[in-house]
Amino acid sequence: MITKSVFKQRIAAFVQLGNVLKNLSTDQHWPGFTCGLTKEEYEGMTSLIETLYLQNGWFTPQNVKNALYAWSNLLSEENLQEFAKPYVKEEVSTKKIAIICAGNIPMVGFHDIFCVLLSGHHAFIKLSSDDKELIPAMLIMLEKFEPEMKESYSYASGKMEDFQAVIATGSNNTSRYFNEYFKNYPHIIRKNRTSVAIITGEESEQELIDLGKDIFLYFGLGCRSITKLFLPEGYDIQRVFAAIYPYHPIINHNKYANNYDYHKALWLLNQDDLLDNGFILFKQDAGLHAPTASLYYEYYENLGTLKEYLQSMNEEIQCIVGADYLPLGTAQSPQLEDYADGINTMEFLARL
Repeated sequence: MITKSVFKQRIAAFVQLGNVLKNLSTDQHWPGFTCGLTKEEYEGMTSLIETLYLQNGWFTPQNVKNALYAWSNLLSEENLQEFAKPYVKEEVSTKKIAIICAGNIPMVGFHDIFCVLLSGHHAFIKLSSDDKELIPAMLIMLEKFEPEMKESYSYASGKMEDFQAVIATGSNNTSRYFNEYFKNYPHIIRKNRTSVAIITGEESEQELIDLGKDIFLYFGLGCRSITKLFLPEGYDIQRVFAAIYPYHPIINHNKYANNYDYHKALWLLNQDDLLDNGFILFKQDAGLHAPTASLYYEYYENLGTLKEYLQSMNEEIQCIVGADYLPLGTAQSPQLEDYADGINTMEFLARL
């Protein structure tokens, strides 16, 4: 799918990007011209990270740094070589791939763009209004490291036309529109997903503390954010309450607090039973998609039966932590091959 010469150049550019993101996400000073950016360019990125929240209140400096740090760990030469190795060809017929990005967490649309660029295709990008500066900043840096990259992407404004395939991410409602509008194109259409945790009662205190990261990172807005707990019958839920207490400062964030107050008032008005620790609401509910600042929980009798149920809900669940699944605390640390909705983007691009 990607020619060997282009592959080599782009691997080098992404590796260099990873190095810069590592420095930016850990508050390092400009490391010098060897990073590929001037001091002014590097400090401009630092300023962007610190001020994005003024345009999108969810994009706090720490959450942006979390996203950049996660990407910095992925963009090693070893990871990239292994990830792209099955798709390297002598020649590639370049296609223009329309990419409609989500904007719920920082850089959430970057994986699709990364796959398209690494594959040798052209990324035709429709940015989310909630994340309209961070992704362009990444691409400008890539241009600095590999100037030919500039010809491999463009932005869409208004109606999207003149493309050969589509990768679109949205809500369940927009996915119906996407499926109809793009039905005549090869496409990947993604819908709402969430993630869940299985508690067995055998977890250590540290594992339960780590679960807090899965719940609260990015304010619980990502598809890999845990919004539902499955607890064994008779489990003392106060163990979870105590373990996640270190995350209580999240309530000081205005947008998060507004969600907390709204759902608390709504559920109290409906006389729903709630557990409230002052910064997140626990509601016993059969649903999977708990609203922001809340967590659904449900008790189970048999782990095997629960696993069968979760398998039946596969199209609504992005990932599962606990029991025989991912370790607690790792939901928000996907690898390059952990594709959204479980659809292999690189294989899709390779078949075009």
